[in-house]
Amino acid sequence: MAETAIELKGISKSFGAVHANRNIDLKIEAGTIHGIIGENGAGKSTLMSILYGFYQADRGRIDVSGKKAAINTPSDAIALGIGMVHQHFMLVQNFSVLENVILGAEGEALLNTSIARARSELERLERDYGLEVDPDAIIEDLPVGLQQRVEILKALYRGADILILDEPTGVLTPAEADHLFRILEQLKEEGKTIILITHKLREIMAITDNVSVMRQGTMVATRKTAETSVEELAELMVGRRVLLQVEKGEASPGEVLLSVRNLTVKDSRGVTMVDNVSLDVRAGEIVGIAGVAGNGQSQLLDAITGVRKAISGTVTLDGEPVDLTGAADPADLRARGMAHVPEDRHHVGLVLPFEENENAMLGYHRQAKYLNGPFLNIEAIRADAREKIEKYDIRPPDCRLKTANFSGGNQQKIVLAREMEQDPKVLIVGQPTRGVDVGAIEFIHKRLIDMRDQGKAVLLVSVELDEIRSLSDRILVMFAGRVVGERGPEASEGELGLLMAGVEEKEAAE
Repeated sequence: MAETAIELKGISKSFGAVHANRNIDLKIEAGTIHGIIGENGAGKSTLMSILYGFYQADRGRIDVSGKKAAINTPSDAIALGIGMVHQHFMLVQNFSVLENVILGAEGEALLNTSIARARSELERLERDYGLEVDPDAIIEDLPVGLQQRVEILKALYRGADILILDEPTGVLTPAEADHLFRILEQLKEEGKTIILITHKLREIMAITDNVSVMRQGTMVATRKTAETSVEELAELMVGRRVLLQVEKGEASPGEVLLSVRNLTVKDSRGVTMVDNVSLDVRAGEIVGIAGVAGNGQSQLLDAITGVRKAISGTVTLDGEPVDLTGAADPADLRARGMAHVPEDRHHVGLVLPFEENENAMLGYHRQAKYLNGPFLNIEAIRADAREKIEKYDIRPPDCRLKTANFSGGNQQKIVLAREMEQDPKVLIVGQPTRGVDVGAIEFIHKRLIDMRDQGKAVLLVSVELDEIRSLSDRILVMFAGRVVGERGPEASEGELGLLMAGVEEKEAAE
């Protein structure tokens, strides 16, 4: 019998009328990687937040290494050797890596002594686990993959033997995700226990030893990973068979609805991020942009949608020019038929302290259907939000709930519902299924295909290469701010990967 690192017995937790966890039993074997999967709102993050001391269970018991544990705060969890890396990182952006690692765990009367000791320990941890990162780098200057390493280092510095990772690959490129998995394997080999919360079933199959499935707040199954399949796990998650492949007919492209010519965009440092890019998107087609994150895709979408000023170039929307001087009004573009699902839902797509119904019409609040004379029609706004909640299966189904209290995947569905339901001519979509469960991914993909078939022009950016290949009628590949190649959806992952790595067009085709 393997030693048990964590055992949860009869854990229940409610938030008002919402039962987030219902009588959960779970065993985590020591020295293994244990996956926890489930739909958005299934209760996964709530359960792990109870284990980490953010919440207290209404009922139930937690045993750590075979002994009953009282975990009322994260400090209690840390003292028991439990660390957590959150989906949205808990880092001070203008602090250095070293300062973030020791923050709250200085341990010495003199800060200089703490810093010297921490630097030495940090170097050891980086060396032992392949977590190299400059200890003096400022967090806001680091890419997300390195920021995640800092979160793992924080937990290890505090002595974590049990590490919880909540959606760790949601913001990572495929290469960064592969490196993370190598780190997790190394941690397992050193005797650490890893609990991995993810929506990505192929990651579960690739990295975990055991997997538990949650549905609507209950634990419905635990499997040895080697003895299950993606299809079985998807069905356990959703309670029905799930279509894992996108079904679509041939596209019938019409007139050009979005045209970009010689677009150049620089970032706040003056670095060219979009370099002389030209592209067209026609009615009735999905054009996907593939590329490793950081190669200009985000800045391209920002310039097209009026969020960021372009240096040069032209954009036309349904034949009419878009002002790229910095005076472009996203509200005007919405009125002209452009909808935008931004890559960063927290900072661009939503106002988290607002209620769900307020975010459900944000940016469209001047439309007549939301007004009663000069005032907002609150009843009409809430009725509209309830319709979207039902259509997009947003959980919990409460339009008065603060948006911050929804899971990340349900927050994403709030943004998608708001933009897709406006019947736009052109839909600009960044990372449509980031942090979204397999059942919701199926729904979102169907909606994108439906919009294409209704004659909409869809420009799609995603770091998920499978998503790009499944949905796109044409694929453009960006590298270092330039479009370096165009392919059809039949292009292999290897061919696209070469283009994404900067291999020239002729070489990638050979």
